[in-house]
Amino acid sequence: MVLGFLLGTLLAVMRLSANPVLRTLSWGYVWIFRSTPLLVQLLFWFNIGALYPTLGLGIPFGPQFLTVKTVNLLGPTLTAVIGLTLHESAYAAEVVRGGILSVDSGQTEAAQALGLSRRRTLRRIVVPQAMRSIVPTAGNMLIGTLKGTSIVSVLAVHDLLYSVQLIYNQTYQIIPLLMVATLWYIAVTTVLSAGQFYVERYYARGNSRALPPTPLQRLRGHLTAVRLRLSAATASDARPAIGGDR
Repeated sequence: MVLGFLLGTLLAVMRLSANPVLRTLSWGYVWIFRSTPLLVQLLFWFNIGALYPTLGLGIPFGPQFLTVKTVNLLGPTLTAVIGLTLHESAYAAEVVRGGILSVDSGQTEAAQALGLSRRRTLRRIVVPQAMRSIVPTAGNMLIGTLKGTSIVSVLAVHDLLYSVQLIYNQTYQIIPLLMVATLWYIAVTTVLSAGQFYVERYYARGNSRALPPTPLQRLRGHLTAVRLRLSAATASDARPAIGGDR
């Protein structure tokens, strides 16, 4: 996801640039990788050795200084990283582009009136405001990618699902081990969702006067309210008893 968003941010800036060549290249990249299923992309990169058996470094149409076989260069793990990065960057480019377009154009005009360069305007004014729109979608992409990485088991990459398959092929306890994998996915997804909440809260500082309370603050507020209610109920019950004694 980190590599995908780095490449996706570059593609989004290219798509929004005034250069028609950069816009066309960015659009073509997004079009190809969004139109191709992830499994097809992974299988393509895994079998790239059939198209290019060897890769060499040297002078074009001249001697080769270094030659390596593609099979030895691209293992299952590296293939999975390349395939997932290229696939996610296409979606990340649209997420970043949508976030940048959500910022009012008056912000850019005001920065230009102050004499700020385009790069500084994008880095200090546009992107911080665009993050409010980018973070929720990026969090969904991160969780979706986490669950979607189970598809790399077809490449014999030792992810969670592949490890579970290796075990239940020996023990034949299919359902219990699938439940274990499910619990692990739920646990990690819950941690990522909590992190997404705090990142969204961080970038909401300039948009709202009061930040939304954290779960811990909400719990403290509920406990305080319950304590006050118990204190009020105890005081109301004690007043008639004191009056009767008098």
